[in-house]
Amino acid sequence: MSRILTGIQSTNIPHLGNILGAVLPAIELSKQAGNESLFFIADLHSLTTQKDASQRIQSVNSVAATWLAFDFDTEKNLLYRQSRIPEVCELTWYLSCFTPYPMLANAHSFKDKSGRLNEVYTGLFTYPVLMAADIILYDAEYVPVGKDQIQHIEITRDIAQKFNTQYNQDVFLLPQAKTDENVMIVPGTDGQKMSKSYNNFINIFLPEKELLKVIKTIITDTTPLEEPKNSSTCNVFKLYSLLANDTQIMEMQANYAKGGYGYGHAKTALYELILTKFERARTRYAELMNNPALIEKELQIGEAKARTMAQEKLKLVRSVLGF
Repeated sequence: MSRILTGIQSTNIPHLGNILGAVLPAIELSKQAGNESLFFIADLHSLTTQKDASQRIQSVNSVAATWLAFDFDTEKNLLYRQSRIPEVCELTWYLSCFTPYPMLANAHSFKDKSGRLNEVYTGLFTYPVLMAADIILYDAEYVPVGKDQIQHIEITRDIAQKFNTQYNQDVFLLPQAKTDENVMIVPGTDGQKMSKSYNNFINIFLPEKELLKVIKTIITDTTPLEEPKNSSTCNVFKLYSLLANDTQIMEMQANYAKGGYGYGHAKTALYELILTKFERARTRYAELMNNPALIEKELQIGEAKARTMAQEKLKLVRSVLGF
């Protein structure tokens, strides 16, 4: 059995790019025979940027509701809040005593802001150590990451190896980064990569009228209604093709090529496709967000299992360290 661990940022509602690029691929991976997935909501990590408590609670619920709405199997796997496993903070301190300063100073998460040190808090500097603790506390074998996150897995392996070498024991399993070359790059409403930072994202869980309003903001060119249009350069078509089947894509391409088909028509088609494709997930998400007790129940089940695993590993670490 392969144990797969994924950390999920608890910052607002996951958008269409998150769902296509991370949520659905991770859930498919968790369904494969022999795999066990541990998905944690990184609410401790979020404190580096998100200080408002009520926003954090709402974000955590939104993230959990998204994964549950897309049928993440919490009986086979674990879904839990990072903050509810205090052992991870204790392990972070132990690991920080084996982490050289230059290693953290070279981490991308710090270097990106190193020119503005007044904006850098200690939590951001030690971010990779907490991430390492998140991973090796559970003997995770594989960590799905984007290419920009590979450095964090390398740091995790270095810290774990240093600890193992110091005590001449295989206390920690060395995890491997798992990257997917076929991961979807989802364009936002302005054509750039969909991101909350660019405020160009599509929240598929919005009420219907609000969702349509957002889709209508997708930037297109000024080709007149009656003229043929280039589907390969159109943001609306790119989004549509990520969701549609082959027949639907061919029909849309034909509509673009023949003329008399406007971008307004294409946006309406995209809107209707989103409603159809995500109908069940939208309904389930609304049910969960309207009843936070259901979310809490699922999270607590995962947290009880995760904490049992964490306590077992930390017991070994304490023994090795002489505590």
